[in-house]
Amino acid sequence: MASVETQKNGDARDLLAKAPWTDEQGIGMKIYQGVMMTLEVLVLIVKMYATWFHCIYKFFVPPEPKSVKGEIVLITGAGHGMGREMALRFAKLGSVIVCVDINQSGNQETVDIIKEAKGKAHSYLCDVTSRDAINEMADKIRKEVGEVSILVNNAGVMPCKPLLQTGEKEIRVAFEVNCLAHLWMLQAFLPAMMERNHGHIVAMSSMAGVIGLRNLVPYCGTKFAVRGMMEAVHEELREDPRNFSGIKLTCICPYIVDTGLCKNPKIKFPSLMKILSPQEAVEHIVDAVRREYHEITIPSSLYYINQMFRVFPRSVPLHIKDFLDSGLEAQ
Repeated sequence: MASVETQKNGDARDLLAKAPWTDEQGIGMKIYQGVMMTLEVLVLIVKMYATWFHCIYKFFVPPEPKSVKGEIVLITGAGHGMGREMALRFAKLGSVIVCVDINQSGNQETVDIIKEAKGKAHSYLCDVTSRDAINEMADKIRKEVGEVSILVNNAGVMPCKPLLQTGEKEIRVAFEVNCLAHLWMLQAFLPAMMERNHGHIVAMSSMAGVIGLRNLVPYCGTKFAVRGMMEAVHEELREDPRNFSGIKLTCICPYIVDTGLCKNPKIKFPSLMKILSPQEAVEHIVDAVRREYHEITIPSSLYYINQMFRVFPRSVPLHIKDFLDSGLEAQ
């Protein structure tokens, strides 16, 4: 009896599967899915073209620089070089500067220069390779100054020698200062920016984070990592349903800046790729922050040259690189 009932149920399913209306429903569903996919692709194409034309417009008509007056700007490595120049520049624009460095005398000198010019600045001694030290400093800054609204991760070191001649300690320090410190600073200061949906994160990468250079293998690794981190943080904020559109990110990729880190620069065509002073570089950096650019190179021409040559097979750009014959000699 059970086998007969099973057979009947099987026959009923076979008849239902062969029923003409089920085929029509399947075809209709496929047509519907095809139409919806086509519409989605068309919307995507329209969005891409609209964004492309908008970017072209912004290239010729850049956005107006935003005011940074009253913003609390924290800069790591503020005791010398570009860190000091950025601190002085933001102070002139009316920002409250939080200078962070492991070099207490250099850091305090930066603060004194700002205060002599009637600016507002605070000095904090901190080893940015220590997550605990950063968190402790962050609590003090909140109590004594306020919430940081512009974070500039600038501190860096540059071991310059062939990889096989670079010691373990040098490599670890390079990654701790140039890379891991960015993560610890973000974890300490990004949450407050998210609460207010207001803030700007600036990361110092390098052209060594765009192209590989000899004698700078660990340094290139850290600077490529910084660009990757900034892109990933941007995506986390962009895809979060809570809307963090008020938080901006800017990644800076200078070529060679005379800060003392580049001991033996090698430049074949100085008129084409000259060594910049910290003051010249900072003009570009602060302008990029105020215009809320996502990423810049210094000089700006290198950004477009790199983008253009990335579409060629890998061996083609190498000819250009050999022709320019620029970089750093081992120390």
